[in-house]
Amino acid sequence: MGMPTDIGIVDTMIGFPAEDFKMYDFIRAQLKDPSAKFDFPVEYMFKNVPKELYGSSKDPISVTLHEMDRFGIEIGVIGAGGEVGTKALKDHPGRFVAMGNVDPNRGMDGIRDMVRQYEKYGVRAFGAFNAGYNPQVGISDPLMYPIYAKCVELGVPIFACAGVPGPRFPMWPQEVRLIDQVMYDFPELVFVTRHGCEPWEDLAIKLMLKWPNLYYSTSAFAPKHYPEAIIRYANTRGADRIIYAGYFPMGLSLERIMTDMKSVTFTDKVWPKFLRDNARKVLKLDA
Repeated sequence: MGMPTDIGIVDTMIGFPAEDFKMYDFIRAQLKDPSAKFDFPVEYMFKNVPKELYGSSKDPISVTLHEMDRFGIEIGVIGAGGEVGTKALKDHPGRFVAMGNVDPNRGMDGIRDMVRQYEKYGVRAFGAFNAGYNPQVGISDPLMYPIYAKCVELGVPIFACAGVPGPRFPMWPQEVRLIDQVMYDFPELVFVTRHGCEPWEDLAIKLMLKWPNLYYSTSAFAPKHYPEAIIRYANTRGADRIIYAGYFPMGLSLERIMTDMKSVTFTDKVWPKFLRDNARKVLKLDA
């Protein structure tokens, strides 16, 4: 059958074209090589970044909705906060759900801000970028533990970048092996990896076999580059653990993603779980 249409896809990483590229200044502040001058700090990795959309529209929400409608995406998970995101959540509550942000370097102020985001935006998850914190903080660092505890208390998952980061700064905070200790210490925590887990995707699979609340999402990867081990895992024992995530408009167009997607060799039973069901379960969209 191949990739189904009209399934009501849930995209667990989507955004809106901004006026400029200032959103990446926090990354540029840590870079020491010429990539600090790029509009998009990891554009060395991506072909045809949709930069032309940035600053091109007075209504960025309509730009994203138009692309979602073109490709059958029913719900998009967006970052909480900011004028555009707040308006999108208010005006289109059936199309967007919020993901909060965390900063382990803020201590209790950061934990209180998690609660504020949860109450104000109704966030369904929180997102972490451990290599991107300044200073960097490892996935299993004690500074992360209050964040994980609060996620458990609020009943929401954490989506965390894992594997070698795209920006050219050190990778140690995102080594996949660090997730093992977190899952041991927080068996109730629902933990979803972002950005591929490479080059440790085989270890990520081993850990998903070990820990029932560990999931993998495909953010920031064009489908033609999904790791073969992940596709094989989804088609065998991992149909319930692999979650679709895009990267629009940060680095990939939805047209590129969905065109590539047609060539992915998921089995018929995997497709609805990958594109919709697993995300709906993790985000409790049917609760």
